[in-house]
Amino acid sequence: MKNKVVIGSRESALAVLQSEMVKDYIGNTHPELTVEILTMKTTGDKILDRTLDKVGGKGLFVKELDRALLDGRSDLSVHSLKDMPMEVPENLPLLAFSRREDPRDVLVLPEGVTELDPGRPLGCSSFRRTLQLRELYPDMEVKSIRGNLQTRLRKLEEGEYSGLILAAAGLIRLGLAHRITRYFTPDEMIPAAGQGILAVQGKAGEDYGFLEGYCDRDAWDAGNAERAFVAALNGGCSSPVAAFGEIHGEELFLRGLYYCEKSDTCRKGSIRGNRRDGAALGAALAKALRSSSDQ
Repeated sequence: MKNKVVIGSRESALAVLQSEMVKDYIGNTHPELTVEILTMKTTGDKILDRTLDKVGGKGLFVKELDRALLDGRSDLSVHSLKDMPMEVPENLPLLAFSRREDPRDVLVLPEGVTELDPGRPLGCSSFRRTLQLRELYPDMEVKSIRGNLQTRLRKLEEGEYSGLILAAAGLIRLGLAHRITRYFTPDEMIPAAGQGILAVQGKAGEDYGFLEGYCDRDAWDAGNAERAFVAALNGGCSSPVAAFGEIHGEELFLRGLYYCEKSDTCRKGSIRGNRRDGAALGAALAKALRSSSDQ
């Protein structure tokens, strides 16, 4: 086993903190290893004037990290699973998923404010959220917002937006849970597939014994079922679909959202089954929702 491990990470504060969580695990379980973080700006971090579906999807957040793995500059990468494309190269497999942080979406208002200002838009980074906000806040304008968490919060405080819709996980990990005004239940707003889970990606044929014990089985089974649902709809991770799996003992309860572009309508549904059949359950739910939309 090598004596040094290099973790590839996006350079945002949240991405580095998430990489440090994996670094700490490796350092605590294998103190003989030196662990370093290699940060880089990805294409997705550089293009901030257009929504993700206009510039190629969230695969833009992993391209540079993949290249560092292939070039041998890094030994593994840490991603938010929701940012991972559904198609993962065979030579760069997903090795482990972290324990899941709170997967819900939340509303954040400007500091000191208790109610939304209907004269200003809600800031939101995905069509998935925008679609579900139509039901929750039918009278509010929704406007795209890009950039890292700190950038979005700054724009909120400067008065550009009435409120922001964000993932609880990132705020909690950065110690900003106090900024959360409202948590949306998964029935109100189905999260993005993989939301709240960290994915560790490596290079085929390498020894990753130092990661033994890191992978959370509940997150692994739920996350893979969610990704199977999205993949069955031919959706990249910027597609307006959503999936959220809950593990209860040996049972998996999977919610899903499918958007029919032709009719501009959403369909929500759910399915239950054995957690070992997660991929099949995800595909079955996708088929059922697509069929109901086509009728």
